[in-house]
Amino acid sequence: MSQWLAHVIERAANVDDWLSPVRANALAELKQKEWPGRRTEAWRYTSLHKVADLNLRAGSQASAEAPQVNGLNSIDLVFVDGRLTTDIAQLQLPAGISITALDAKSEAADALFAKVKPAHHLFGLINDVLAQQGIVIDVAEGSQVEQPIRIVNVATNGVESHQRTLVRVGKGARATIIEHGAGNEQSLNTVFAEYDIADNAKLEHYRLALQEDQAIHVGGSHFRLHNESKLNSTLVGYGSQLTRLDVDIEHAGEHAFAKFNNIYLLAPHEHFDLHSTIEHAQPNGTTEENARGIIGDKAKAVFNGRIHIHRDAQKTLAELNNRNLLLSRGAQINTKPELEIYADDVQCAHGATVAEIDEEALYYMLTRGIDRQQALVMLNFGFVQELLFQMPNKALADWLQPILRQRFERMMEQK
Repeated sequence: MSQWLAHVIERAANVDDWLSPVRANALAELKQKEWPGRRTEAWRYTSLHKVADLNLRAGSQASAEAPQVNGLNSIDLVFVDGRLTTDIAQLQLPAGISITALDAKSEAADALFAKVKPAHHLFGLINDVLAQQGIVIDVAEGSQVEQPIRIVNVATNGVESHQRTLVRVGKGARATIIEHGAGNEQSLNTVFAEYDIADNAKLEHYRLALQEDQAIHVGGSHFRLHNESKLNSTLVGYGSQLTRLDVDIEHAGEHAFAKFNNIYLLAPHEHFDLHSTIEHAQPNGTTEENARGIIGDKAKAVFNGRIHIHRDAQKTLAELNNRNLLLSRGAQINTKPELEIYADDVQCAHGATVAEIDEEALYYMLTRGIDRQQALVMLNFGFVQELLFQMPNKALADWLQPILRQRFERMMEQK
């Protein structure tokens, strides 16, 4: 066991609130966990030596504002170093939605906390025992909430923080949730979110993991889909000193649909690790997952995408694609798409590609008078731009496009 994990367990023993019975179960399981090493399959390509002996302070009084996004008109909830800085009582909420803090007991929180997220995630258990700040969003049955809810998590220098988000979307309801993470200084931030999407409900979801440089960010977004529910999720991630994200989507009802697009851009020497697991437990489910990454010089990306078709999940349609571009011979991607099928009446496919820039396409652009640097930006950025265009929220897509383009231009300059 690492020194940092031992300290986590020691601190967790002093947490006493209405979630203590659930935290006690998580703590008992956490005590049985081994610190991941190279032989731990889920962490095989991601070393935690930067975390093992980490010693940061807990909490701060820093403040921050939510980034301005033209045309988004979102309801913003801002956390700084795990502390909620938004006054929920002052929010003007549309009909059919309630937002409460995690420290106040509620039926929705009781139904969701550690109920959707699988128990095998090590840092998920750590978040279970230490996350005292968080938000609970409950969308009433039949409510059509047009205004997006944006949850902003900012990590500042020298601080360790833990935050939790719980969301329940009632029968026939519709909502949009944006998880937005930021921070580039030395910090450790865990953020986990659990979503329960009821029958015929629709969730439009975004996770912007924009931590970079010296930040260490570990988190997950976990979804449970019921009968005829629909999920459209987009994840955009940067690399950092260490970024690890786990996404789980459980088809717990028939005719559920999930679309999951992933974009990751890694600057030189950064590390990004994405593990996704799709569980088809019921018949007639559909999953579309597309992941595209651009990896800079001496950066390291890890993608592990698994689709598990259970024995009773007949008539399942599932497809997984992972495509990667390396900006130099020093860039690295470890990709592992997986299909595990126990039903016999399904249509499933998976694949992965790793490549460098097409020299013929580059030559074609150069002969047309386009500057080499600009041509490289156009060719490489166009590789991920297709997934940006698929985002349902145009205001968010328009805001992200120049930001990602500028990041890519900096990545090219650092080659």
